[in-house]
Amino acid sequence: MEKISPETILTGEEYSHAKNVLRIEAGEEIVLLDGSGKEYCAIVNEVKKKEIVCRVVSERANDKECKTSVTLLCGALKGDKTELVVQKATELGVKRIGVFSSKYCSAYMNENKLERLNKVAREAAKQCLRAAAPEVVYFTTLEEALLSAQSIHNKIFACEFARESEIDLHRLEGDCALVVGSEGGFSEEEFELARSLGYAGVTLGKRILRAETAAIALTSVALFALGEMQ
Repeated sequence: MEKISPETILTGEEYSHAKNVLRIEAGEEIVLLDGSGKEYCAIVNEVKKKEIVCRVVSERANDKECKTSVTLLCGALKGDKTELVVQKATELGVKRIGVFSSKYCSAYMNENKLERLNKVAREAAKQCLRAAAPEVVYFTTLEEALLSAQSIHNKIFACEFARESEIDLHRLEGDCALVVGSEGGFSEEEFELARSLGYAGVTLGKRILRAETAAIALTSVALFALGEMQ
């Protein structure tokens, strides 16, 4: 359900699931989820023919919260690849997602696509019981995206120009920002811009062939190092 109120009425699919699958009866406790994935404990007051009336008694603690804050900055990708990155990053536990345009980026963004990405994030958060979905924002330039994360301790820039990693992804501590490009990659000037703003260059190796795979792999490695997946 999108919103949970003190007295919540289940109808439609929620009613059918509670009545026919869970076989809920009056007086029993039930767990409700809102649109962001937050859980609430509720007592069933009444089971009617087409609706179930519930009384919310408390918000339920969620143990799937991130132990750190990770921001993913990803170049806009063609087709529905950006949606895949947003979905997987949300499932992994990223706190914020920024999509940007860069020199060799051939994909484009508009308000409808941005709203779609935020919807994907909300749905992914709900499915994996995240307490909140990351906000997805759009930056018209790489520089805007880089500057948006200036206050973050670890600033990591994945690039083909980084022959060796300047930071060990497996030994990260503290919050971090991860930057991955689009299918066209970055220019040397963009790499130098990132380094001038305090970003450490890293290489993901020649085994990473697709931009969406690179973004998901970098996010996964960082979160494992920071303890989210332990």
